[in-house]
Amino acid sequence: MDEESAGQRLDNFLMRHLKGVPKTHVYRIIRSGEVRINKGRATAQTRLATGDEVRLPPVRVSEKIAEKTAHPAPGREFPVLLEDDSLLAIDKPASVAVHGGSGVSFGVIEQLRQARPTAKLLELVHRLDRDTSGILLVAKKRSALKHLQDQFRERETGKTYLALVQGDWPDRLKVIDQPLHKFLLPDGERRVRVTTAEDPEGLRSITLVKVAQRLPGATLLEVTIKTGRTHQIRVHLAAQGHPIAGDDKYGDFEWNRRLLKPAAGPALKRMFLHAWRLQFSHPVTAERVALQADLPPELKAFLDHAPQQTPPV
Repeated sequence: MDEESAGQRLDNFLMRHLKGVPKTHVYRIIRSGEVRINKGRATAQTRLATGDEVRLPPVRVSEKIAEKTAHPAPGREFPVLLEDDSLLAIDKPASVAVHGGSGVSFGVIEQLRQARPTAKLLELVHRLDRDTSGILLVAKKRSALKHLQDQFRERETGKTYLALVQGDWPDRLKVIDQPLHKFLLPDGERRVRVTTAEDPEGLRSITLVKVAQRLPGATLLEVTIKTGRTHQIRVHLAAQGHPIAGDDKYGDFEWNRRLLKPAAGPALKRMFLHAWRLQFSHPVTAERVALQADLPPELKAFLDHAPQQTPPV
């Protein structure tokens, strides 16, 4: 293991080097114990160190995936919120994955690397769901990557989202503290559900909720997450009986269909979840950085017409 990969999570390291291998297969060989670090078993979260020896089982890339990976991602730049020698903060649009895998041949990071061929390093600091828009951090130095990821892991960042949910959110409900359990559907797709404190595979998850605006049949929320679990906001809100508008995994599908064909104004063709604000300490100066990405035009337009589009249910 070279110094450039030191500090990187095992799953991220494998997905970068096993081009064309489905993400579900990468996680499968890790869980089964077939991936060894220094002859010992490891988890997806294991961080690599200089000099580590990583042993893998034989992996086969299908012809279809090999054909896709033979053609590099198209170079693309994204709206920049902040950039210096250490990091890049962009405003990610919805419908774009942050990285390739699970049927997606490329994502934000692959497109950025193609657009910036002279960049020595471009690595995702954290992730956003494909259908979520908003602030995404990319590290330009290995030291910055480790420093920023440590902040996310130690809950030293401030992450607030805007979410439009079904129904009238109760004022009393300001903290959701429910463990979440990840599982796979038969087709290998990842899902998450609320579980109990007795579940050994449940991870404690904390979400803070503040009402920003009340609308007919819906509520716009400011949602701050204290833990960064997979699909945390979507599952926590849905479990309270207030799913996010346009959520095709955990939402109210009949409501989503009606939002696609409103009586007046623009339709909602995506999930209404936006990474709105992010606070962190700069990895070099240690100064506190506060970023904000305004609602994208399609969500703002929908919100402006919401009284005509979200009838009481």
